[in-house]
Amino acid sequence: MQFIVEGYPAFAYTGGRAFDAAQPTIVFVHGAAFDHSVWQWQSRYLANHGHGVLAVDLPAHGRSPGAIRTSVEALARWLVAFLDAAGLGKVALVGHSMGSLVALAAAVDSPARVSRLALLATSVPMPVGDAFLAAARDDSPVAYDMETTWGHARNAILAASPVPGTSLMGASRQLNGRSRRGVLAADLAACAAYRPSEQALASLAMPVLVVAGKRDQMTPWRTGKAVADRIPGSRLVSIDAGHSLMTEAPRPTLFALRDFLSSGS
Repeated sequence: MQFIVEGYPAFAYTGGRAFDAAQPTIVFVHGAAFDHSVWQWQSRYLANHGHGVLAVDLPAHGRSPGAIRTSVEALARWLVAFLDAAGLGKVALVGHSMGSLVALAAAVDSPARVSRLALLATSVPMPVGDAFLAAARDDSPVAYDMETTWGHARNAILAASPVPGTSLMGASRQLNGRSRRGVLAADLAACAAYRPSEQALASLAMPVLVVAGKRDQMTPWRTGKAVADRIPGSRLVSIDAGHSLMTEAPRPTLFALRDFLSSGS
């Protein structure tokens, strides 16, 4: 589904069904150098079970053109502008990795637009190693290899895939390897620079879910727990997976989101 946001086209996947704004809306936000397709399992189920789904491609990612945004705050402003372009009032935001920071920043800056907030594989702050960032600045294939390796649990290459005959790590490497030049470096630098205040985290009044992977090598479980501990009333769900929760453990991730998005509190 196409929208015009800040003067440029913006794409959002609707979960295989026509988007119905009359249903409770979930907006999914992907991570660094990825796109809407990382949410394929969760978005399709929820779109077929009483929710309007919009899995966005952030600007310069996937099918959305436009300038690369260089900060989490700029991406959050774009996300709120997307809600305006879609004619949406209050929505549930679900973000993964960098997308969790974008969703968090949008909730901090525009709380009236966010009914619920789910943060997957998150960390605040979200540090990035010097070697990783340097390789990304050079647009080196090594940077994408690093993202693929660290973005999954150890020995994930041996894990069964939800799609028979498809490699989880191979699919991930192909997807982020298709990103535009400069996108990964900008995304990683934005993650490393984002520093919301303790007051901002404590001010979040909407229901908040934090989903952390027990074998996450990028944003370890303890960092997700630390975020949950700093947000009053938030819930923490731990899943036996690495950083790529949505594909490594698609069903447990879906069930955590489904229960949270459908609950009364």
